[in-house]
Amino acid sequence: MKLESLHELFVEELQDLYSAENQILEALPKLIEKATSPELKAGFTKHLEQSREHVRRLDQIFDQLGKNVDREDKKCKGMEGIIKDNAELLKANAVPEVLNAGLIAGAQRVEHYEIAAYGTVSTYAQLLGRNDWVQLLHQTLNEEKETDMKLTELAGEINLEAQAA
Repeated sequence: MKLESLHELFVEELQDLYSAENQILEALPKLIEKATSPELKAGFTKHLEQSREHVRRLDQIFDQLGKNVDREDKKCKGMEGIIKDNAELLKANAVPEVLNAGLIAGAQRVEHYEIAAYGTVSTYAQLLGRNDWVQLLHQTLNEEKETDMKLTELAGEINLEAQAA
């Protein structure tokens, strides 16, 4: 792969995010099913809805990039690894409270990856003079940060429950 411009790197990173978001859409229903905390289930369900919107926003940018850009041209190996680690946790014979704590830890890894990636592409979009894309990407970035903060709040209670189990 040869990258000769910031625009090409921007497209490459968008493709990575598109793959990551679609992997998350596939993984979240399994987390919702396994979580035993009603608050955690609700948080995962809300993030599933948000992730659908994140893909829609990325689709909007790809539509503006034109037909010669394939949004599904890349597999996000970073997210694939995080999700694979989370899948191993789902197979563990874990006490429900401990499983919930582990699910939060895994979900926060996902969020931190997304926060870094959306921060990067929004900076690239700004440098490329595409404030319309910056707005879309910042909207998603802010939602990812909010989700991470909510997971941190939930972890305060759920980690104590795991410790007591």
